[in-house]
Formats: sequence, structure tokens, C-alpha cells
Amino acid sequence: MKNHTNKKEGIISISSKGTGYVAIGAEKNKGQDPEIDFKHLNTALHGDMVEIILHPKGKERQTAEVSRIISRAKNNFVGVLEMENHMYFLKPDDTKMYTDILIPEKMLFGAKPGQKVFVKMVSWNDPRKAPEGRVIKILGHPGDNETEMHAIAIEKGFDSELPKKVEEEAQKISAQGGPASGGKHDIKESDLAGRKDFRKILTFTIDPSDAKDFDDAISFQILEGEAYEIGIHIADVSHYVKIGSHLDLEARERGTSVYLVDRTIPMLPEILSNDLCSLVPHKDRLTMSAVFVVDKNAKIQNAWFGRTVIHSKKRFTYQEAEESIKKSGLVLHKELSILNDLAKKLTKERFALGAISLDQEEVKFVLDKNGVPIKVIKKERGDSNRLIEEFMLMANKEIARVLSPKNKNSNEERVSIYRVHDLPSKEKMADLAFFLRSLGHKVSLQNGIIPTFEINKLLEKLAGKGEAATVHRAIIRSMAKAIYSTKNIGHYGLAFQYYTHFTSPIRRYPDIMVHRLLTNFLAGRKTGKEKLHEYEKIAQIASEQEKRASDAERISIKYKQVEYMSKHKGEKFGGVISGITEWGMYIEEIETKCEGMVRVRDIDNDFYVYNEKRLELVGQKNKKKYRLGDQIKIKVGNVDLERKTINYVLI
Repeated sequence: MKNHTNKKEGIISISSKGTGYVAIGAEKNKGQDPEIDFKHLNTALHGDMVEIILHPKGKERQTAEVSRIISRAKNNFVGVLEMENHMYFLKPDDTKMYTDILIPEKMLFGAKPGQKVFVKMVSWNDPRKAPEGRVIKILGHPGDNETEMHAIAIEKGFDSELPKKVEEEAQKISAQGGPASGGKHDIKESDLAGRKDFRKILTFTIDPSDAKDFDDAISFQILEGEAYEIGIHIADVSHYVKIGSHLDLEARERGTSVYLVDRTIPMLPEILSNDLCSLVPHKDRLTMSAVFVVDKNAKIQNAWFGRTVIHSKKRFTYQEAEESIKKSGLVLHKELSILNDLAKKLTKERFALGAISLDQEEVKFVLDKNGVPIKVIKKERGDSNRLIEEFMLMANKEIARVLSPKNKNSNEERVSIYRVHDLPSKEKMADLAFFLRSLGHKVSLQNGIIPTFEINKLLEKLAGKGEAATVHRAIIRSMAKAIYSTKNIGHYGLAFQYYTHFTSPIRRYPDIMVHRLLTNFLAGRKTGKEKLHEYEKIAQIASEQEKRASDAERISIKYKQVEYMSKHKGEKFGGVISGITEWGMYIEEIETKCEGMVRVRDIDNDFYVYNEKRLELVGQKNKKKYRLGDQIKIKVGNVDLERKTINYVLI
């Protein structure tokens, strides 16, 4: 952060009213960031890195003006092409983009008014004029499911189409199959060299019913003396995706697969992700494995890591595995029951060490053939989900431990990639404590942080109650974000000293990196400090792409929620107050999780005033109070698909 008297640098946030705020101080100055009114934005857009000049300080809030754009957060925008007075312009979907983009006729490239298009902003130096852009891609008609989902993904930087040279490279790899497993699209005899053979050992997968790519499989053997061998076998993507190849460079840039409501945009071509790399049943597959011998208390007695070949005997859905755990006589009941018992012991140990329970209730849309939501169902999380989760956590933790220099004082030069989660900031924890106390929950702060056992105890107490989801959201918002880094600071949320991502290389690039690091380590090749800068850059890109993918997924869900409610105008539902502001209450419909707003101006039975300290709306005549977590009856009012907003009306 540069500081020359009245000049500062920072990232600008722009509100829906067009006012800018630049964070230039410590987090404790939150709420005191310089304010920039619309006429002083000087072409700055939300998220840009800007230089500002502070105005002379008066009694009111510090104000400023933008003097220079240092770097743009984004130049590409999705929106509808419109025409007025023979001039073409883009009306952006992004609500933070406060100006239309002018498109010269020669830059239309076949786009017609009324179409949804993807546009690159080419230049904007004069705030008195509109920015200019050019059409990169015609997406289709607004409101069409294909168009809207493509628009959400591409604006976040994820094109559903992979470059031709990447697809061709994948086709070539897939076509080089051999007789080892039946020819084309399968593994070759030469691929088996140097691999430990697990093909005769019981191995299976457990995944969602609609999964197409299977990253992970589990093998299981009962040993003598109340011991068990558990193998966590992960698709050996790095065997096919070589460093510097087109596949590798594209995967590195994407960082992750993207999971929208109705589709997956894979990081790798489907011929690899859904076929050759996928651990499909009844076929030999190449894997990287972490194999543990554990005792009856789930304590690791022995560990082995290396390249393997497996043959999955059974593909379970979570529902099928759940039934097999509970009912004797069903396929693999005994094996799954033992694994489930061991997984529960691992969970208990994690929470005893301070892990936080942050499982959120999720919903899933049932769509018709045109992608229109016709039903919303809650995703069930049972023992089978947690079983897989615990053994994946075990593998990730132990791989991270193996790839780390043994202690902090060690002179051993070694670079690795970790999945880290920092402690929450004391400021955010203080805000959370205030919020929880305002709801009547007693919490303490130790060294500025609410102890994890108190958070877990509170979430347990609130299970099934109206305010549970609201409190849960507030807790998540108070936490730091988990990221990738070459610097290991541990994982606060999981209470692990060492943690990485090793178990999903089909859909996450850092996992491919960790596979390569493990391969080098096992071969005695050191990954030295000279790689630090390169690996840190990869970690940074992966963290940024993960955030973009998560945003795209959230926006696609929001779009489907709004679309669903647009078919239910005037209908009555039960809701929970999930947020309160001076202009209204955010309401989450109980069954579908569709969030909308009841505006204060639409509550006509009284005049309501916002009490910021107690986070409530209070009626001035009838003294009726609306508080977070209150369950209320609502009906669907106006629904705006373009802005992705729902207005509810109190009953």
C-alpha cells in the first residue's frame, strides 16, 4: 500500500447506488473507508485497483476521488445487446456495472439487438463518454436456459468449450489404448510397469447418483489382530496430463471444474474425465494411492504411498451405500459397517481436537428437458457421505505430512502445495460475538476468538430451529477463506496441522500438482526452493479460480430459485427471516431455500424502524418485532429474472 500524503492505493467496491469505497486501512477501520461519490469515480469499476486522492477532512466521513486506474478487475461483460438512435450498446447483467458499453457497428460481428452477448470492453478513458467494446461471442436469447447458464459461466471466465488443440490431445491419448483392458480408451500393458497391483483386492466407489467422473475409490481388507487395510485410490491424472502439454496449460489456467445447477464444465476433456481417468467399475484403472493399516480405533499403524492399478468391483451411489450400511444381507454390509465405524471414530477425534462443524443444508433442482426447475429437493447427507469424507481427509492429511519438511527448523529445502485455513480475524470474531449475543446466545472470546467447541455446541443446540441457517451463515462469513499456498499455516476449520488436496485431480489442478510432488518424492527427486515462485503462482491462480467457480455456481442456483418462484407468483409459503436491514427483511423460503426480500415500504400495517443494535424491525404503533430466525408466512410478489431478485409480501 503506497502512502504519499493524500494519495492512497486500494481496491474499490461500488455499491448498487453507484457509490465507491476504497479499503486503505486495517480491518478495524471497516466502515471508515473513504467514500467516493459517482461523479468522482473517474471510470473506476467494482474490484479495480485504483489510486485515490483524499479530500480535506471535514466533520463528516472522509471522501476522495479516483485519480488513476492501476488495473482492471474485469474487462469482459455479459448482457443484452440493445439499439437506440442507430447506436448499439450492451446493457450488462452485472449489477455492479453502472454504465452501458457502446458497440461500434463494425464490432458487432453478426450480433443482433435483443441477443445476449459476451463483450470485451476495449477502451474507457473519459468518464463523460460511454466505454467502447466489441462482441466476442453471441450466447443466444435471454431467458433461454442454455444461454443463461453459458452466460453465468463465461462471465466468470469459464468457457464451456475447451480449445480444439486440447480436445485433440485428449483424443490422441485415449486412442493409444492397448490389450491390458480391452483396447481403445483403456490402459496399456506398459502403463502397469512399477505399479503395485490392487486388482484382486476388494475395491469400490461411492458417489452421487448423477456423478460421471469418479476420482476416488476405496479398497478394504480385514487383517489379523483386529487390523484393517484401507486403500484410498485416486485417479492418476498426472500419468496422462504431462507438464507443459496443452492439456496441462489449459487445466492450470482453469484451475477447477465448475458445477452449475444443470451441468458440469470440466477442467479436462470428458474423454479423460468421464472415461480414461475415471475409476469406472469393472475396468482396470491407473491410480495414485495412500494405503493405511489401521487398528480397531482407527489409529494408523502403517502407511504406504505410490502408483497402483485397481479394478473397481462395485459402483455405489450414496443412497445404495447408506442402505448397505444399515441392512445386513445387502452387498458389502460387513465391510461398509466396519468402515463406517472407523470413520465415526476419526470424526470424533477431529472434533476433540477443535474441528468446526460447518455442514450446510443444500437443495437440488429437478429440471425438465428444457432446464426449467419443476421441483426442489433437499440433499441428504448420511453416514455414507461422511465415511468417504473422513477417509479422503485422512489421505489428504497424511500426504501433506509426508511432503512437508519434517520440522520447522529443518534445513531440508522442499516445496509443496498446501490447503490452508487461517484463524479468523479478531475483528470478525468480535462482530460475530455481538451478533450472537444480540440473538440471546452466550458466547465467550478467548484471545479474541470464540472457541470452536462453543461454536459446535451452539450449532448443535440450534439444529432444526428457524435461526439455525442464519447463525450458520454468520459463522461461515466470520471465517477466513481456505486457500492454496506453498506456506503451511495449518487448517483451522479441520484442526489439522498438515493438509493438502490430493483426492480430486480430475476436477482440481492443485491435486495434479500434489500427485507430481508425491511422485518426485517417492523417486527421491527433491522439489527445491527454486520452484517456490512458480508453485506459489499456481496456488494463487487456483485459489482465485476456485472463488470464481464458486460464484458461478451460487449465481446459477440463484437464477434457478428465481425462475422457480416466477412460476409460483401469489402462492403462499413458510419462510425464515435470514437478514434485516433498514430497507427490509431477507426471507428464506423453508423448503426451497429461495431467498427474497420483504421491503419495509410494502409492510402496510404499521411504520417499522430498524434497530441496528438488536438487528430487528420494530413497529411504532403495535410494537410488533421482526427478528432474525423468526418464522413467518409469505406470498410471492414480483420476480425479476434479469436482476435475479424475488420480492415477498408478508401475510
